[in-house]
Amino acid sequence: MAAAENPTARKFAIPVPLIIFGVMLLIGLAAAWYLSRPAPSPPGPVLTPEARAYVKYLKLSDTEMKAHKSYLNQRLVEITGKITNTGPRALRLVEINCVFYDAYGQVVLRQRLPIVGPRTGGLKPGETKPFRLPFDELPESWNQGPPQLVIAQIIFED
Repeated sequence: MAAAENPTARKFAIPVPLIIFGVMLLIGLAAAWYLSRPAPSPPGPVLTPEARAYVKYLKLSDTEMKAHKSYLNQRLVEITGKITNTGPRALRLVEINCVFYDAYGQVVLRQRLPIVGPRTGGLKPGETKPFRLPFDELPESWNQGPPQLVIAQIIFED
């Protein structure tokens, strides 16, 4: 004899449109999280062993951070300072990484800029040159503190 079915018992089923909506919501949240992460800086040339050994001869001094309003009423932050070559070799290019952090110590911006190069001319032994690094688009999460300045590349004169 077949088992009698209980007419008051209901099967629990989730409607198909609700399942599709839930999956699409999860995909959308995952995409939003992925796109909101800070973009990593493209890796540039790294310091050669020769350049790494020469970094000790480069001295950054008188670094200051100032904020101004631009002509378009936007905030412009600039880092100014001087670089001195206390070593025996002439330099054609020196690039620096400016690393900005948030209140939790997380990197929010890493930007690589030349402080010695074709525009400013090379840097001879014993010479000091001023530099200026303008930033017009800093993330809102930036902690308003000065960035970490790290020598990223050195190219010697031939």
